[in-house]
Amino acid sequence: MNTFGNIFRLTSFGESHGKAIGGVIDGFPAGIAVDTGFIQQELSRRRPGQSAITTSRKEADEVEFLSGIYEGVSTGCPIGFVVWNTNQHSNDYDNMKDVFRPSHADYTYTMKYGIRDHRGGGRSSARETVARVVGGALAKLALNQLGVRITAFTSQVGPYKLDKDYTAYDLSQIEKNPVRCPDPELAKQMEDYTFRIKGEGDTIGGTVSCVVQGCPVGLGQPAFGKLHAALGNAMLSINAAKGFEYGQGFGRMETKGSEQNDILYNDNGHAGFRTNRSGGIQGGISNGQDIYFRVAFKPVATILTEQPTIDIHGNETVLKARGRHDPCVLPRAVPIVEAMAAMTLLDYYLLDKTTHL
Repeated sequence: MNTFGNIFRLTSFGESHGKAIGGVIDGFPAGIAVDTGFIQQELSRRRPGQSAITTSRKEADEVEFLSGIYEGVSTGCPIGFVVWNTNQHSNDYDNMKDVFRPSHADYTYTMKYGIRDHRGGGRSSARETVARVVGGALAKLALNQLGVRITAFTSQVGPYKLDKDYTAYDLSQIEKNPVRCPDPELAKQMEDYTFRIKGEGDTIGGTVSCVVQGCPVGLGQPAFGKLHAALGNAMLSINAAKGFEYGQGFGRMETKGSEQNDILYNDNGHAGFRTNRSGGIQGGISNGQDIYFRVAFKPVATILTEQPTIDIHGNETVLKARGRHDPCVLPRAVPIVEAMAAMTLLDYYLLDKTTHL
């Protein structure tokens, strides 16, 4: 299960402390201009060490393309790529070689495969998402030709959260603060809170919201290929993701159908909607309005304070983790959410249409 997608497919490989993270993308349309500067920019948004509230691991995360691109244009052949790991501190994990971290994949990974790669979590590490961001950046370049724009942002960190609809905020402000929140004042509170949590040796979670604008009508299937189900599958495959909702989701369960329904009207001969409480998807199929959804992320499992646990022999012990870890995944999760949304939408567009844009 290392491959994502149906027609547009990403197969990723690599471990956190291995030689590299990489991937092969198949089904990418031919003739798409590949802006490597844009792809590198997307990787820089995800890379570690970008601010005081992220892990201090320093990785340039420079992508090297091996195939599928000729003179800056996709050929339609598989696109192979690699991002070399250059700054592993594997000895930081020596004290957890035989000890399971609470709420981490350490235990389940070992039970499933019978192999214990304690160096940063091995294949279950969030570093694997490097490959997803490369795939998502390529998908964004293709979707740009359709006028599809994908924007994610941090909407909650611990108790600090946005209290208005996304339309009330200037989304151009997202990249102007290290938290990636469109409200500058709230962003500062989120940043200060995260820094304080980091100083305590602890971690904190929250939510990332995402908006898709310009999505064509008709993507998705009415039964087992629902578009929102595909988006939910994509988002819940991201490390530390714990929940997904689209449209008004869980927040409006007290309202009646008459208060939830999106009323249609004749807009100069075309169907129009007076509201968008459905979140741009109805019956599993996109309706042409903005698609918006939220993804909940738990606090990072690896904390720098003592916790009771057991070792690989079942003996009770105490673990105090070392190493470089994010106190909050949200700022770096923002480009990953966008990447997974982009790959899902391009895949479903290709399923619905043809392999040429």
